[in-house]
Order: sequence, then structure tokens, then C-alpha cells
Amino acid sequence: MNRKNCYCVIMAGGTGTRFWPVSRSAKPKQFLDIPGMGKTLIRQTFDRFLKVVPKENIIIVTSAKYKELVEEQIPEIESRNLLLEPYSRNTAPCIAYATYTLLKRDPDAVVVATPSDHLIDDDELFVRTITDAFGYVSENEVLMTLGVVPTRPDTNYGYVQAQGGRDVHMKEEPMPVKTFTEKPDREMARIFMSSGEFFWNAGIFLWKATTIKKEMEKHLPEVTGLFDGWEHAIGTQIEGDFIARAYTDCLNISIDYGVMEKTDRAWICPVKFGWTDIGTWESLYDYMSKDNDGNAIDSEKVLTEDAHGVMYVSRNKKKLIAIKGLEDYMVIDTDDVLVICPKDDKKFKDFISGIAMPEYEKYR
Repeated sequence: MNRKNCYCVIMAGGTGTRFWPVSRSAKPKQFLDIPGMGKTLIRQTFDRFLKVVPKENIIIVTSAKYKELVEEQIPEIESRNLLLEPYSRNTAPCIAYATYTLLKRDPDAVVVATPSDHLIDDDELFVRTITDAFGYVSENEVLMTLGVVPTRPDTNYGYVQAQGGRDVHMKEEPMPVKTFTEKPDREMARIFMSSGEFFWNAGIFLWKATTIKKEMEKHLPEVTGLFDGWEHAIGTQIEGDFIARAYTDCLNISIDYGVMEKTDRAWICPVKFGWTDIGTWESLYDYMSKDNDGNAIDSEKVLTEDAHGVMYVSRNKKKLIAIKGLEDYMVIDTDDVLVICPKDDKKFKDFISGIAMPEYEKYR
């Protein structure tokens, strides 16, 4: 297929609250090098897709308040390829905006839509996988999601059941989807994992722009109806006002809930490259290297005794870290905030809800 019709939409509007206090509202996680790899997460994503589609075919959708951050970290992005959302409304409105933009430019557009904050271990295999998936969706009226074989009963991920019975995770070709389940409890996640029928939903989607347009207008008319008149507004001087009006009344809804769980065109492509969604501190702990006691401590000088499953993250790598008697805790140390909390995503989320209080505004 012709690469000039292949496009990438990078969704980069998230606020990254689950990585507080390192991630703040003014500079969320996609603009940070949280894993310490020398590049920010969005820069890694952009560079990865440069190997798949032409630079001029990469579109970034982000909040208007992050415009300067994107331009600073990806200076080669064309201004027309930077779509600015006036409000955060989740992934369905984001994809609607990007889809109508691409259809205005290229009615034959084939698209991969991706988050900006995932880690991929094997870029070469990733490129081959996306290229093959592009070929499949260009020939078939399907909405494709990439599926990762679960390695643990993680409750932070969505799970996709493929048609075909047990051990479908051993297959390597695209398959129709049977069910979507968003963030099950731990027992259900264990059942899913042991069945051999389920994949983690990687949140990376591929489709023809015409196919996702049709399915969004069928299943999410309350969103797409707000974009009526897009043919005459997008790409013109009135685009900003048009998008502001559309987003004002737009639902806050994900493409998963709004379309993928309802459509009869959902397919899944199993992938073999290493994939990590660095969405929470607990998921970062899983990614980090650990000592024999399961401690993941990001510092050059460490003294531990009777400590197990501890995660320590700090920008000061020279500081001596001495920990005794802690188990399954995380310690996040920044210039102005120190967090000490059980290493549990739900407990952390409940705990940090307190920063919504007015007196803590400068720390958000």
C-alpha cells in the first residue's frame, strides 16, 4: 500500500494525575522522561512512528495549554498537524477531531491512533506489526486494536476477548473481538488471564478514516453531531471557534466505551513486541529493575535493611537512600513534594484526592 495515505494520530492531551507529584497539570507525564531513557515519552512516540509514516503525516492532538510544550519537544511538527483541544474530553472527541481533519485532507486516509506515553521494547518488530496492520485495515472495513498477552492479573488495563476459544493468544493473525471489559477486579482479571482468550487492550487502534467516521456517527451521534459542518470549518480561519463550540458540549468519553464496545467491526491483532503502558506508579515499578528483595530504587547510593517491594523515585540521584522496615511502599521525592504511600494504585488515587483542596493548588 502507498505510505502517503498512512497517517498517525498521537493523542497527547492527558493530564497525568496518576503520576503526581512528578507529573503536574502544567507539565504532565507525556512531556517527561519518567523511565529515565533520555527522551520524553511523547518524543519517543513521535520518533517511533517516523519509521512507519512520513513526518508530514503525523498529527498530534493535545490541549491548547500544552502547545508550547509540544513545539519545544517536537520542533519539526507542522503547525497544521498540531490540533489543539480547548477542553479535555477523553479520546472519542479527540479521534473525531482528528478523523474529520484527515478526511478533509485525504478521503483515502488509513490511520493509526496511539497514546503518547507507551513504551515499546522492540521498535523493529513494532514497525513491522503496524505496517502489516495498515495493510489489513486498508483492505477490510474493521476497527483494529492491538492486543498484548497478559502477564499478570492487572486491574488497570482493559481486556479484550477474541473469538476462537481457548488459546487464541497463541495465534498471530487478526481475529474478531467477542467482548471488551474495562478494568476488571483482580479475581476477574485472574480468570481472564488463565482462560487464554483475553488480551490486554494496548489502546493503539488502526482503521480507515471513513470506517471510524461511519462507526462513530452510528454509535456516538451525540459527539459527532457537534461536528456538523466540519467540511466547511476545518482547515479554515473559523476552525478554532468551530472546535471550541463543539467541545463545549462534548461528552467526556473514551473511544473504547463509545465505539469499540458497541461496534460489530472490532478486531484484534495480537502483538509480540514488548509493550508497557506507564500509566501509574505501580506500572512503573513493574518496569523498573529491582534488587533481590524486589526494591526498585532510582538512586546511586542505597542502604536497605528489612525492606521489600519498595519503590523510590527522585530527581536527586546522588542522595543516599536509607530504608529499613518498609514493605510494598513507594517514596516519590521531588523538589517541593515528598510522597510516602502504600504501593497500591487505588490507595494512591484515594490519597491524592486531597490535593484538590484550594490550599494545595500550587502543588497540582
